[in-house]
Amino acid sequence: MKTSYKTIASIVLLLISIGLSAQKPSATAQKEAEYYKIVDVPIPDDIELEVGGLALNDYDRLGVSTRHGEVWLIDKPYSQKPVYNRFAQGLHEPLSLTFRDGSFYTAQRGELTRLIDTDNDNKAEVYETIYSWPLSGNYHEYSYGPKFMDNGDMLVTLNLSWIDHGASLAKWRGWLLQITPEGEMTPIATGLRSPSGFEINSDGDVFYTENQGDWVGSGRMTHLEKGDFAGNPEGLVWSGEPNSPLDLKMEDVERESGLSLYEYSKKEPALKAPAIWFPHTILGIATSDILYDTSGGKFGPFESQLFVGDQGHSIITRVFMEKVNSVYQGAVFPFVEGFSSGVLRMVWGSDNSMFVGMTSRGWGSTGTNLFGLQRLVWTGKTPFEVKTMKAKDDGFELEFTKPVNKSVAEDPSSYEMTTFNYKYHYNYGSPIVDQQKGMVEKAEVSEDGLTVKLMLHGMRLGFIHQFKMAGIKSNKGEKLLHDTGYYTLNEVPGGELKSPAMKTTADASKGIVQEKRVNEMPLTWANGFDEQVVIGTKPGLKYDIEELTLEAGKKIELTFNNNDDMLHNLVVTEKGTASVDKVADMGLRMGLDGADYNYVPETDLVIVHTGTLEPRTSEKIYFEVPTDPGVYWMVCTFPGHGASMRIKVIVTGSS
Repeated sequence: MKTSYKTIASIVLLLISIGLSAQKPSATAQKEAEYYKIVDVPIPDDIELEVGGLALNDYDRLGVSTRHGEVWLIDKPYSQKPVYNRFAQGLHEPLSLTFRDGSFYTAQRGELTRLIDTDNDNKAEVYETIYSWPLSGNYHEYSYGPKFMDNGDMLVTLNLSWIDHGASLAKWRGWLLQITPEGEMTPIATGLRSPSGFEINSDGDVFYTENQGDWVGSGRMTHLEKGDFAGNPEGLVWSGEPNSPLDLKMEDVERESGLSLYEYSKKEPALKAPAIWFPHTILGIATSDILYDTSGGKFGPFESQLFVGDQGHSIITRVFMEKVNSVYQGAVFPFVEGFSSGVLRMVWGSDNSMFVGMTSRGWGSTGTNLFGLQRLVWTGKTPFEVKTMKAKDDGFELEFTKPVNKSVAEDPSSYEMTTFNYKYHYNYGSPIVDQQKGMVEKAEVSEDGLTVKLMLHGMRLGFIHQFKMAGIKSNKGEKLLHDTGYYTLNEVPGGELKSPAMKTTADASKGIVQEKRVNEMPLTWANGFDEQVVIGTKPGLKYDIEELTLEAGKKIELTFNNNDDMLHNLVVTEKGTASVDKVADMGLRMGLDGADYNYVPETDLVIVHTGTLEPRTSEKIYFEVPTDPGVYWMVCTFPGHGASMRIKVIVTGSS
């Protein structure tokens, strides 16, 4: 009897999950399930459904493209007995799927392809190349799309290559391209790094989501127009081409300006500031798909808003977008967590439920399954939430889904505002910078209790505004399901900001000393260390070893090499899985201060730790092995990594 890949993977993941709190639904996920229920779509044991794209055809069958190069057509996808039929195979990692005019379309790594079923047997007989682009062979050259424009043209986005940094090793990597059905291509915009999610709204405006990386301080969503530069300069290597819509050059972009992206956009007109920032590790680490709520109120109270997936954190966030002075901006809120794998694609079902397609191989995710297909179903109950958040010239206007308790909502102390930003530089990611507390001067509640107008001190253009509203309750005593939102403020109505400035204070994040980050050999080690240990990383959120044996009391010099293309740390914790679980969970919940502290909480459960290392960097730390024999752990506490990125440390008695 042949054991399937999926069966083996399930067994491995089950063993990994023993003792890991990450496997249990969080308290937040349990509360969310009262309003939005996650339902599994069964997958046959012999199908490795690492979802790349989702699209429904005219017969309400769900097309699913996979990273293995297949397209599966699922009949009865809403039932617990769906029927799977392989529609196409042999494709090169199709990471998106679209259906139009009787055919599926997908962007393979090197081409835009139409899949045609000529005899209606639910199998593609013709694989038609509409347009192809060159490849260098680099593993990071992902391609996404298409999305159809109103005129029938298609849009695709092309990932940068990776060579210890993003690079455009093949033509048009890092660009948004427009392609006609006849195969004529027009480059539209560049500055893209890893544009896995993009969408066109009802007005024909294009938005794309970006993942943290070099030149990208945190996940973000940007409105792209022809000639825009979104921030990563590697794609500008092709700006000299005759059909390029912009003439900005790579060398024109400063590697270390000391400015935020918003500030730099005032110097460089081609640079487009994001409409939405997704604070890194707080609201995801790998922003993915965009899905507009077109249900007309049949998916809850968020009609016309956007849902945005996150592959690393296995979550979906909610975005309220508005246009102020012709500029898009808005607020992002948590929505639903607890999906079984990394959320990559979402699509609406005919019953107004949301299909969610997932994958984690090589990328890793908080949801520990290697792949998955689930539906998100509204239960019909309305959660108490902030529905919309609109900018005013001196504050914000909050609209709630239910009337608020007026006495509480009128109390300025019920709200907390903090503004912060990210650096725009060539480095991978960015710490949170220029963090400052704001002040709520006054809160006015509307007669019906649904709207609160906040008058504020400390609003700042170009900054992310974190709002915490933990004290707010409905008039029936309900707490907010999610009490924190993040508004990206690019403009205010009228163009003049009337919110008084706060007194400037010193940045408390500077000069932080962490006693357990021991980078110098202790002076008491007169004879040096007893043993050298070298630990690296490998793809899939893994260290390069799974188990390590150390002798009690030995003096250790540990070198941690981050060989990966994302950020990692290494934390040695006290004995027992309960200790490592607690430390990982505390790191996940450090909020705005997490980056300053390398996502390592101040707790006696931590023995020693490194800082947060950028890709292709290393750090040495020194520590003495505990004298109490037993099983200890090493873990990466960077949010979303702790469930899978661990090393079992067996401490033996001294000789």
